[in-house]
Amino acid sequence: MRCAYSLSNASIVAITALLFAGCAAGPDFTPPGEPDVSSYDYKMTPYMTADGAQYIVHNTDIPAEWWSLFHSDNLNKLVMQAITYNPDLASAEATLRAAESNLSAGSAAFFPVVGGSFSSERQETSKAGAGGAKSIYTLHTASVGVSYNFDLWGGTRRTVEALQAEVEAARFQKEAAYLSLTSNVVTLAIAEANLREQITAAREIVAAQEKVLEVYNLRFTSGAVAKGAVAAQQSALAAAKANLPPLEHQLVVTRHALSALVGQMPEKQPDAEFKLADITLPKYVPLSLPSKLVQQRPDVCAAEENLHAASAAIGIAQAARLPNITLSANLGSMARTFSKLLTPGYGLWSFGASAADTLFDAGALANKEESARASYDAAAAQYRKTVLAAFQNVADTLHALQSDAESLNARRDAEKAAFDNQALVQSQFDAGAVGIAELLAAKQAAQQAKAGAIQAQAQRYADTAALLTALGGGWWNRGIKVSADNGRILKPSYEDGSK
Repeated sequence: MRCAYSLSNASIVAITALLFAGCAAGPDFTPPGEPDVSSYDYKMTPYMTADGAQYIVHNTDIPAEWWSLFHSDNLNKLVMQAITYNPDLASAEATLRAAESNLSAGSAAFFPVVGGSFSSERQETSKAGAGGAKSIYTLHTASVGVSYNFDLWGGTRRTVEALQAEVEAARFQKEAAYLSLTSNVVTLAIAEANLREQITAAREIVAAQEKVLEVYNLRFTSGAVAKGAVAAQQSALAAAKANLPPLEHQLVVTRHALSALVGQMPEKQPDAEFKLADITLPKYVPLSLPSKLVQQRPDVCAAEENLHAASAAIGIAQAARLPNITLSANLGSMARTFSKLLTPGYGLWSFGASAADTLFDAGALANKEESARASYDAAAAQYRKTVLAAFQNVADTLHALQSDAESLNARRDAEKAAFDNQALVQSQFDAGAVGIAELLAAKQAAQQAKAGAIQAQAQRYADTAALLTALGGGWWNRGIKVSADNGRILKPSYEDGSK
């Protein structure tokens, strides 16, 4: 199996039983082969922007706390708070515990079932009985019974194998929930930072519009401009102000979403307020080999375990069509007085074996086996779909980073040109060469260009986080310190000094 995880005690018991129990009905599970992919579809060049270059570092590992590459203490604290209190992650952990308990319960089928009983009855016989005399007595009975379902065809082994696969699937589903949670926290924090910058830019536009309106009102009083010009400026100011409430609403919704992720009510929002200036774009982004992606994506690993469970279900269905053999034994004692229960001569025992088979069921068991095979085919198709989606996800985010760099460059150029033009128009306005309308248009264009650059910058941050999560998020390095130099992944150093 490619996707590895630590095994519980119940898992070890189950696997040991499988190793020593011989052959079992149904196919032995073979993990799917590695996908025939040697590289990802993207340009192998640094992502150069006016804000700095970003490099993709090949065949490097991802730290378990991948969000730390953004070098934001507030972000680190919020992610850890979410990991501690998020209900979805708590639910995934409980689901895993339930699967482990089911495995432990299923593994008990490898051992005999021992039961004990004791009864005490007061009886009266009729004169019609032997001797023609009426008799009253007490009858004490104690016994111990042992039964064992002989797993001749491996149905129990396949059942435990399926339960083991379900445990591993639950483990990886927990990792998927963990990855989704941390990704959502980082993405929402970046979205909050972006919205705050957008709100600041929108308020600056409103402030500029208000100043222009003041000038228009003064000029209208002196008769320099007509009433229509003042009304037009009032309309422009109202339009600028109308852009603020949707942005402020989005910010509140984002903060509420962060509160929910950390397990808090909406009114108790996170203490930290995120700004883009407080978050550092990772300069070096690790990129693992394509052959490792199927080992590192928790959704792919969970799909493989579901396929494993579906394979074991075929063996369970096959074994159900074969005779079932049960061994049983009973040892006990029966006496009229309690003191004689352990006295020689009052003992009783029995030993037996039974075999049961279905002679006619109108094809029910055969159809169940066909159903299990069809379910396996469905799980195999779902596995292939998950693998394809994983590679598509990585390729899309790699292309997105290239697009983000190009977009940010264009937005920065537009921002610089817009502010240069604003400075030029301002000087012309001060000299009386242009009117207030031209200056207003220049200021609006500059602020809009700034907002566009902010959006492009935030998108670059978000897509960097998306790539790190698309590669699996580094869950396999939990408990291991992975050093970083401004985000560049170096040789792992283990906490305990081992190698």
